[in-house]
Amino acid sequence: MSSTYPGLLARTQRFRLGRPQRLSLTPDGRRVLFLRSRGGEDPVRRLWQLDLETGVERLLADPLAAGAAAAPTAQEQTRRERARDQGSGIVDYHFDQGVRVVAYTAAQHLHRVDPWTGHGSRLPARTPLTDAVLSPDGTAVAYVHAGALRLIGADGAGDRPLAEPENPDVTYGLAEHVAAESMDRQRGHWWSPASDRLAVCRVDNGPVATWYLSDPARPDAPPTAHRYPAAGTANALVSLHILDRDGGRVDVDLGWAEYEYLVAVVWDGHGLMAVLQNRPQTVLRTVAIDPDTGLTRTLAESRDRAWTQIVPGVPCRTASGALIATADLGDTRYLTVDGEPVTPAGLQVAEVHGCDGDTVLFGASEEPTERHLWTWAPGVGAERMTTVPGRHSGIRAAGTTVINSATLDGHAVTVSGRTVKDLSVPSPSVPVVSFLRAGERELRTAVLFPAGWQGERLPVLMDPYGGPAAQRAVADRDAFYASQWFADQGFAVIVADGRGTPGRGPRWERAIHGDRSTSLLEDQIDALHAVARQHPEIDLTRVGIRGWSAGGYLAALAVLRRPDVFHAAVAGAPVTDHLLYDTHWQERFLGDPRLDPDAYRRSSLIDDAAKLERPLMLIHGLRDDNVYPVHTMRLSAALLAAGRPHTVLPLPGASHMSPGTDLLTPQLRFLREALNIH
Repeated sequence: MSSTYPGLLARTQRFRLGRPQRLSLTPDGRRVLFLRSRGGEDPVRRLWQLDLETGVERLLADPLAAGAAAAPTAQEQTRRERARDQGSGIVDYHFDQGVRVVAYTAAQHLHRVDPWTGHGSRLPARTPLTDAVLSPDGTAVAYVHAGALRLIGADGAGDRPLAEPENPDVTYGLAEHVAAESMDRQRGHWWSPASDRLAVCRVDNGPVATWYLSDPARPDAPPTAHRYPAAGTANALVSLHILDRDGGRVDVDLGWAEYEYLVAVVWDGHGLMAVLQNRPQTVLRTVAIDPDTGLTRTLAESRDRAWTQIVPGVPCRTASGALIATADLGDTRYLTVDGEPVTPAGLQVAEVHGCDGDTVLFGASEEPTERHLWTWAPGVGAERMTTVPGRHSGIRAAGTTVINSATLDGHAVTVSGRTVKDLSVPSPSVPVVSFLRAGERELRTAVLFPAGWQGERLPVLMDPYGGPAAQRAVADRDAFYASQWFADQGFAVIVADGRGTPGRGPRWERAIHGDRSTSLLEDQIDALHAVARQHPEIDLTRVGIRGWSAGGYLAALAVLRRPDVFHAAVAGAPVTDHLLYDTHWQERFLGDPRLDPDAYRRSSLIDDAAKLERPLMLIHGLRDDNVYPVHTMRLSAALLAAGRPHTVLPLPGASHMSPGTDLLTPQLRFLREALNIH
């Protein structure tokens, strides 16, 4: 690997290796468990415990010592890539209510460890396995192997199936593709608080089309089959069942013929509930489930003419049984308690981190570039816990709160006056970011210049994401390492969040409904011109744009439709034809293509191929099971058919994100040549 800054950025996974992650608090609030590697270039996650009373940190489990540090399964890899985490070692862990045992998975094997003594062992569960969850009483682990939900004692005894697939298209206990990739539901089975039963998803992938991925660099390897529900095609059939530990089964009647998506399942001390959504995503319904009969009743329902928003962490319930959710009213996403808004107008609730007694911990934004940690409690109302501009999240138990903070000054995890050790490598280049509100829509925009810049004329590099999954112009140093590197190579770098990005309320998010292209492009141009008015030194005759995934789509869109503004583009893993992306994600914004194909045609790039008159580089991982390589291949084919020269950089063996690979240097070389920079 290169010793250059891009090489270091790749090796350290953007300086995230060595940071504590997947933090959890014991129910008494006295200990923090977390995963962390031993250093900033070590990708192997180990399990650690911090005693908050003594400040002593202890290693609980090392997968290298257990001979289990291999890469995760393909399914686990996809999930973590969405969080930009491509490490190895321990995949996940769970502890029982009394914190007497911790179960964890590594290299598709199941292990247990005593958190008091550190003594551990591998359990003889069938392999490869995934989605292992320890029962609340600590006596058993439910896991999935070969599509079957199985149960094994925490002592390693009694491994047996609870539900086995009726045919190769069926799985028990797993989240289907759209749940894991588009609905933030990673699990497919949930223990009852009494540990006597589980709520289990049965997924029938029979109706879903099969897509294939192959690696041209390995012609001897057969292609891999994936079930992929592209927009306008059939989804998996998902049902819910209650299984007891002796093999008894109750089929749940979710009571709504029009539901197509099982969004969430919660089984707490107040009972079992589930969240359902219809195919158009205009109705979101929360139902209570009687696990003895499988019958349901409606607890809450929300409707929206565009789409109903899924918010991470909801619903949940307080100790007294109040139902915590959110509501989109006007231009604000409110926190609700039993259906009543309890947060002020203008505070945009982004996520609920959980309930501790009757106190709710949640993340919310008053200013889109920041997200702060808040609490709400009866008789107290909403109170903000964090003050430093940044992106803050947390967990809470027994009155103890762990605060995970990412700011322009760095990253820190703090709790009860203590800091959880961060072993990541510090970046030798620290981003220097200026924020402004660009144009009449006050687009949140970050601007970066070369270190030591003295006002000389600079070419421009737009560096957006632009999609509804995330923001880029945020008060978080992590967001700008690559941007600052490009700035230091002689660019004025502009990062702007336009309409459709999160953090500015329901109306802002829904402005892209029915059209994924027009407003995205308009907002990038508005931000560019606003920065130029403030900094006339930037050269509007040499404007490049780069992006990945949704940002890759935006970059290609820019040079295809506005070559008068954008003079070169690098599009990584671009979504070029929205018909080739999944149902739940794409139909949320563009509707069902069987009913409104025009929305998809307006947003597609394929018909624009003949318009290309600027340099365009396409980059794509050939094992990408999120944005399939067909997106780049079809656009490239259309460009060739139209006689439009372009550059394609294929990445053999790489999926949607490409860990450990320097992709910045080839982008820089391309942009310098395309923009005539010497």
